Order: sequence, then structure tokens, then C-alpha cells
Amino acid sequence: MAAGWRHEIVGGVQGASSTSQRARLRGRADRPRDGSLRPDRLRTRPWIALSVLCLPLLIVSLDNTVLNVVLPTLERRLNASTSELQWIVDAYVLVFAGLLLVAGSLADRVGRKRTFLAGLVVFGAGSSWASASGSVEMLIAARASMGIGAALIMPSTLSIITNTFQDEGERQRALGLWAGTSGAGIALGPIVGGLLLAHFWWGSVFLINVPIAVIALALALPLVPDSRNEHALAPDVAGSLLSIVAMGLVVWAIIEAPVRGWSSILVIAPGAAGIVALATFVLWERRSSHPMLVLGFFRRRSFSAAVSSVGLVTFGLFGALFVLTQFLQLQLGYTPLQAGLRTLPAAAAIAVMAPLSTIFVRRLGIKATVVAGMLLIAAGLYDTSGATVSTTYAEIVSGFVLLGVGAGLVIPAATGSVMGSVPAVHTGVGSATNGTFLQVGGAFGVAIVGSLMSTRYAHRLGGVLAVHHLPTTVAHASTESFAAALAVAGRLGGPAGEVVAHGARSAFVSGMDLGLLVAALVATAGAALALVALPSRLRPSRSPAPS
Repeated sequence: MAAGWRHEIVGGVQGASSTSQRARLRGRADRPRDGSLRPDRLRTRPWIALSVLCLPLLIVSLDNTVLNVVLPTLERRLNASTSELQWIVDAYVLVFAGLLLVAGSLADRVGRKRTFLAGLVVFGAGSSWASASGSVEMLIAARASMGIGAALIMPSTLSIITNTFQDEGERQRALGLWAGTSGAGIALGPIVGGLLLAHFWWGSVFLINVPIAVIALALALPLVPDSRNEHALAPDVAGSLLSIVAMGLVVWAIIEAPVRGWSSILVIAPGAAGIVALATFVLWERRSSHPMLVLGFFRRRSFSAAVSSVGLVTFGLFGALFVLTQFLQLQLGYTPLQAGLRTLPAAAAIAVMAPLSTIFVRRLGIKATVVAGMLLIAAGLYDTSGATVSTTYAEIVSGFVLLGVGAGLVIPAATGSVMGSVPAVHTGVGSATNGTFLQVGGAFGVAIVGSLMSTRYAHRLGGVLAVHHLPTTVAHASTESFAAALAVAGRLGGPAGEVVAHGARSAFVSGMDLGLLVAALVATAGAALALVALPSRLRPSRSPAPS
């Protein structure tokens, strides 16, 4: 159709003598009627461009979980408490999620390639800063700056892919590889972190991002096509600030509750303020002339149910990795590298199943694929929630496999449903919404699963230490974190040390089981939601966005 359009326009001006006029008409003809700039498919090979885009996507996704095996080291080196560890993990995820929507809108407006390149620069600079951090506060700030770069990168990659691959079948395969890369990065994080920590200092888990960002920048300049929506409106800065404030306050309340008490005014007030900010955000987006979140998209079941599924997957995946990597090191005694390698079954399952998800969608439909994946995730989380102080790795490895297989099925299928439900000119906003739900789900997974574990841990261990009449200073230090309790037990030695160590192990495993069980229930609810709300087959929409 575009070729015929070009022929009609050029044919209509054959008598024109001005070369510049012909050039202007040809340039106008290269733009499809939806207002976006068409990627130059004659000079760019789509699959090569895809490989370049997946390179930084891998490290952006990897940084969601690369710190998990480093957490016990940070507890010792930076004297970080459990809540501070949660903030180190979630600072990146929260900023990442909070800026994704405005970054997607910005990509549609100024150009997806430009936004992608800017993200690489910011992400590399933030990684350098994080590697040199000497305190918990500095590391949290550096991780937040990395989240800014990641927010610029992720929606740009997905919208470039959607615009580059014009054939529906090729686009679905490309989205499967994109989702597989994203999921594999999340699952490979603990492995890469353990490998680096075995040979270098803990800052190396961030510094490795810098050369990869530089390589991706050099390759993207000649190989990645550009596209944008010429009619895109200005980014919704107010909406972005409201979303960050809302999520930040709610996550603050969840993370700080185990430390300050669930009934504390310092927990209730921020939580309530976060809910008010969230409601204000929704009202603002409904009335804004240039919303960053097109609420009308959520009327389509193929969009709303799909993005919800993506968020529920990462809720379970991020939350499980946060507690299980500590279990592998502190309870089972593995080194960071050994613990990372033992998460390989989950990473391998995602990497294998994500490309195959396209086949399941084609034969069984989106609904059946997503429901099956969510049930597998629930089964994996339920399997690991039965751990005891005597549980071995062999008894929980099946849970890792089920978790990976389920995530590998759901993420590509749901992402394809999201991107196929939005108009072509809004792929930046669509991809940003998908990424936002992915990151928000992960942030809440770490916050809720970690807080449930921390609350039960402190309650159970506090009760044990009170029965044995140990000093208050010992009880206070031991209940801050599992690693701190083991350190206290080592210093005490003798029967008192054994009481602290055994009580801490039992309390930690009990708290971990509670968090994983809740995550399993959330995944089961996600399967029910997909069964009720997701359509069996996708009906792509390339019409203008709903009001």
C-alpha cells in the first residue's frame, strides 16, 4: 500500500522540473498515513538490529536481580539492614517503573533511536557511579540513576522492534526473542553476580555494564533504524511525578513496616498518601490533554489483562529470587557463585520456553498459554514454600524449573498481546506500559515478599531470644537480618551462640515460606484473571487510540 501511494504521488508530478520538489514529495511518501516515520528497511536488516537491541536489554533486565547474590556481602561490607537491602534493590526498579511511561511518550515524540542512545549513556554513567559507592545511601542513589537510563532503553527497544518488523509472524517471533532476553536477564542476574563476586569486588557487578553499553552504542548508530510519531504530544511530566510519588510512598510503607511496625504512623501515613497520589494520578490522566498512560487502552481485554499478567509474573519471580538467593547462601552455605549457578534451572527454562511460547500461542491461543504459565509459576512457588531448616537444594530445584517455564510462557505471550492491541503510532506508550507493569510487579514482589519474610523472622526470633533471656543488644542486632544474627552467633559462641543461630535459621525459613506462599496465591489469582479476561485470539488494532 505504501509502495502504491509513493507511485501515485511521484507519478502525479512527473512533469515537475524541480529536483527539490521531487525530493520533498518522496520524503513525504516515505511516511505512512499513521504519522510515524517508517524504518529504512533497505539499509537495515531487522534481525541484526534486533540482536543489537537485545544486548543492552539483557543488562537492563539483569540488573533487576544481579544484586540478589551480593546482598549478604553488602550486609557485611556496608552494614546494611534487611530494609536497606530492599531499598538497594527497589531504588532501581521504582525509578525504572516510574519513568517508563514518560520515556515511552518521549521516544514517540523525539525518536525511538535517540531515546535508546541517550539511555545507554545514562545507564553506563550510573553503573560507574554504583561500582564506586562507599555507603548504602550512595548506592541507593546510584541505583536510582541507573533506573533513569533503563527507563529510556526498554520502551525504545520494544517500539523499534514493533515498527521494524512489518510482517505479523516475524514480529511475533521477534517479540518472543525480546521477551526471552528480558526474562533470561532477570533469571541470569544471580549467576552473573555470583561469577563476578567470585573473582572481583562487589562493585564489579555494576562496572561490567559500562563496556557493554559502549559496544551497544557503537553498534546501534549504524545498525538500528529510527522511527517516531510526528503527531506525538509533549511528555506528561506531572503524570510521571505523580506515579513515582505514589509507588514510592506505597513501597516505603511496605518495606519499612517490619522495622517500624505495621501500626506506626510513619507507615500508615505514607501508605495512605501513596494511595491518594495514585488516585490523583488516575484522575490527572483522564483529564490531561496529553496523558502518558492512555487509559482507553485498558478497555481492551487483550491489553489490560495482558499487562496485569506481566506484572504478576515478575511479582513472583523477583520476590522469589530475593529470598531464595539468601536461603542458598545463608542457610545452605553456598558461595555467591554456587548460589548463582543454582538458579540456572530457572534461567535456562525461561531461555528455552520464551521462543517456544509463540508456538503455543499459535496453536492454543493467548488465554490457554498465559493461564498454563501462571499455574506453573504458582506450582513452583508453592513447591518452594514448603522448605524447612533441613531442606536441601535437590528438594527445591523443581520449584526453580516450574517458575522459569511459567515465566517463559507468560511474558512473550502477554507482551505480544499488549503490543498487538495498540495503534502503530502508540507503540512507545504501549511498550512503556508493558514495561511499567513488569517493573512495578517486581518492585512490589521484593517489597511484599521481603517484608512478610522480615516480619515473621523478627517475630519468631524475638520470641526465641526472649525465652532464653538473652541481652536486649543481642536481640536487637540479631533481628535486623539473618546475616547479622549469624554474625552475632559466631561472636557469642557456646550454647548462647547455638540458640541464636538455630533460632535465626528457623525464623528465616518460616518467613521465607510465608512470603513464597503469598506469591503462589497471587500467581493463582493471575491465572484466574487470565482465564476470565484474556481473549483466546488477538485481534490487532491499528486504529487511533481510544479517548
